[in-house]
Amino acid sequence: MFKQLFEKFAATKPNETQRETITRALAEVNEVVSGLSVKPMITFDPETGAIELALPDQMPDEALALPAPTAAIEEKANAA
Repeated sequence: MFKQLFEKFAATKPNETQRETITRALAEVNEVVSGLSVKPMITFDPETGAIELALPDQMPDEALALPAPTAAIEEKANAA
């Protein structure tokens, strides 16, 4: 009985090697970046091994979600 219970918990995904993890993560980042219309600047810090992406303050898809500034001002003026 206990053997069946422990087999369920032991049936986990096999661990990735470090190389497989880095390869998978880099492929995911490349896939996301390739779909962007504005490409970020990529910097690498060799001392820490950190990779940073310098994104613009506002991405194109975020611009679509915000109301136009003039429309918001006009609405306030019309409401008064």
